[in-house]
Amino acid sequence: MTTIADVAREAGVSVSTVSHVINGTRRVSPATASAVKAVIDATDYHPNVVARSLKTASTRSVGIAISAIANPYFTDIICSIETECARLGMMIFLSDTQDDPARELQVLTALHQRRVDGVILAPSPDPERRALAYLQATRLPCVLVDRTLDPAFDQVGVNNREAMRELVDYVAGLGHRRIGYIGGHPGFQTTLERIVGYRDSLARLGLAFDERYLVNGAASTASAAEATHALLSLPDPPTAIVTGNNMATIGAMRAVRARGLRVPADISIAGFDDFEWADCFEPRLTLVAQPCEEIGRRAAFLLMERIAAPEGARRTVRLDAALRLRDSCGRPR
Repeated sequence: MTTIADVAREAGVSVSTVSHVINGTRRVSPATASAVKAVIDATDYHPNVVARSLKTASTRSVGIAISAIANPYFTDIICSIETECARLGMMIFLSDTQDDPARELQVLTALHQRRVDGVILAPSPDPERRALAYLQATRLPCVLVDRTLDPAFDQVGVNNREAMRELVDYVAGLGHRRIGYIGGHPGFQTTLERIVGYRDSLARLGLAFDERYLVNGAASTASAAEATHALLSLPDPPTAIVTGNNMATIGAMRAVRARGLRVPADISIAGFDDFEWADCFEPRLTLVAQPCEEIGRRAAFLLMERIAAPEGARRTVRLDAALRLRDSCGRPR
């Protein structure tokens, strides 16, 4: 295996000069730097990142702790984070928290022990806030994504209330007065914010809030389908259903079809979280699209800032979502 000494000997320079070229720690003449880089390319030399980290206290690595498998919504965000980190010369370590508080704490502990420079976290619904307490105690740089629940951290999310208000306004504008709502996990900040947006829209439009039409806690497609069946079994069922996330949307569509109803002829469906195959449904789904790529890019950028300046002022970034109007909403019968 090629060593830094081999590179120095082949390039005709000192080991320290090779180190300065690799790390950018001191100016080296363009000709010398070019010669060193040519030898590195020719010999396929790879610096020992672990050894370097012992000297610089930096591993040039970032941990991502997100429920990636259970929630496909995060896939685009993770890809954007990885792209931005790669551009900045950072390696990522991805761990799935499964939205389980105990596992989340284990993941963060493991990432910290592996000396990552910082982490990007989508917090799980933990009343004890163990992960956040650990991050504050260890002073490990961190950015929260999607679930912006603590201004003591840098965090990036969307304007959930405004986006949900716009969605419900649109559905009501078609003439619907009985609008059901199926929310996500009750412990998530995003769930609470979207419910507030739903209720704000009803109040602003002069529509009475009926607690029977609000079902919270649909954390899977199966529970969302069950919630939809319950709504449709009411004596005066909603003529439209709005969902709080993509799993709730899919569950609602399954339940509607299981009952032999047509969308939007018999009932309208609209939801939060656009996804790649929304155009493949029949009908095509009206959904709120979150700026996943921008969320990931901003999260990576904020983390780099925090790593460089650990004591800097924390920032909360809220991005606008966009309403994608398709075919799943129509006027009530």
